[in-house]
Amino acid sequence: MSWDSVFLLANYWAIGGWLLLAFAPRGPKVLALILYAGVFLLCLAYAVMLGGFLSGTIDAGGTGGGNFTTLAGVMKLFDSPGGATLGWTHYLAFDLFTGMWIARDADAKGFSRIVQFPFLFLTLMVGPVGLLAWLIVRERRARTQAKAK
Repeated sequence: MSWDSVFLLANYWAIGGWLLLAFAPRGPKVLALILYAGVFLLCLAYAVMLGGFLSGTIDAGGTGGGNFTTLAGVMKLFDSPGGATLGWTHYLAFDLFTGMWIARDADAKGFSRIVQFPFLFLTLMVGPVGLLAWLIVRERRARTQAKAK
């Protein structure tokens, strides 16, 4: 399978999880489906790719083969199709996991789905910005709920 195909498959897989998170009822079964069929499988794909690169059994293509200890090494790793796919899969897995946390936290704090949607969209598109925005907005309600206990 080409790196383009792996990249597209990971993207479509993650989008499926995001669509469920945004629009499906958030019962325990749906959340488990997103966690295990979405996040878990993206993490597994990442682990297989990483293990393959480190062991030399999977060719990253291009000039990859960098390391994580220097900026130049990371740039070299991402300069290959496999390395860029590896990095992108990392983002997809963690952003979807973060989106799940935001959705569950927002549900617990009584935020409507309409209010949650922009934070989930931001997290999908620019993960840390969406998380930062959610952390700012949730704080007031979290303090109010803590005082009520």
